[in-house]
Amino acid sequence: MKSELLSIIRTAACLDTSSADTGKGRSKLSSNQVSHGFHLVEGKTGHDMEDYHVAEYRNENNHELGLFAIFDGHMGESVPSYLKANLFNNILKEPLFWRDPQSAMKNAYSSTNKYILENSKQLGHGGSTAVTAIVIDGKDLWIANVGDSRAVVCERGTANQLTIDHEPHAERSRIEKQGGFVTTFPGDVPRVNGQLAVARAFGDKSLRAHLSSEPDVRHIPIDSTIKFVILASDGLWKVMKNKEAVDLIKSIKDPQAAAKRLTTEALARKSKDDISCIVIRFRC
Repeated sequence: MKSELLSIIRTAACLDTSSADTGKGRSKLSSNQVSHGFHLVEGKTGHDMEDYHVAEYRNENNHELGLFAIFDGHMGESVPSYLKANLFNNILKEPLFWRDPQSAMKNAYSSTNKYILENSKQLGHGGSTAVTAIVIDGKDLWIANVGDSRAVVCERGTANQLTIDHEPHAERSRIEKQGGFVTTFPGDVPRVNGQLAVARAFGDKSLRAHLSSEPDVRHIPIDSTIKFVILASDGLWKVMKNKEAVDLIKSIKDPQAAAKRLTTEALARKSKDDISCIVIRFRC
């Protein structure tokens, strides 16, 4: 009876994480050790989980790559599921990857989005944001994003946002030049054509003419000043500032425990959206 009552209380408080997807891992070959943990929790919005993630290591061209991503889907899970299975493969197949990772990532984002749009009959008319991270030999970090899933680094003990939240009001001029519009109704967030709360995303065929899939790309050399990176969907960032997130997990060495701590705190702050989080730790 007591355990049943506790379960009811936890569910009422949005703290029941029994449906969470969680795990961790670490690099094996890099001289600069990389470890990661992830924790994903389905939201309270009444639809199935639409967040997907990637967290794995591959050996390619005599290099060890850490591949990490959060894909936050909307209007269905088909697009984020497709991205999970294909986006990194498309990036690594780019002939430019080893010479010019930035161009390779931009090209792969574009070609992947083109495929999604051309196959909307199979994949549906939904879409997805994305934040992707590639760690090369534990020494170089490449971050790319479209939408409002975010990457934040702990550098010299402070929080620095590595990505740009692609909000409609910030790209109003481009959207209007392409024949679209941005609504700003009272009590709501700005939306492209009154529908989507981000200006860049994969998919969304009905808004194809007004959205961009071009990612912002950043390169961060990994040294002793870089402690960890948080990748998370907006289910976390809607209720937590960058500094709060970094400060919350500074002292937690286990990245899986850190990721779970962040999602648990977001739930305690009444986040209703799907919450997905990856923490990547570096030891140089």
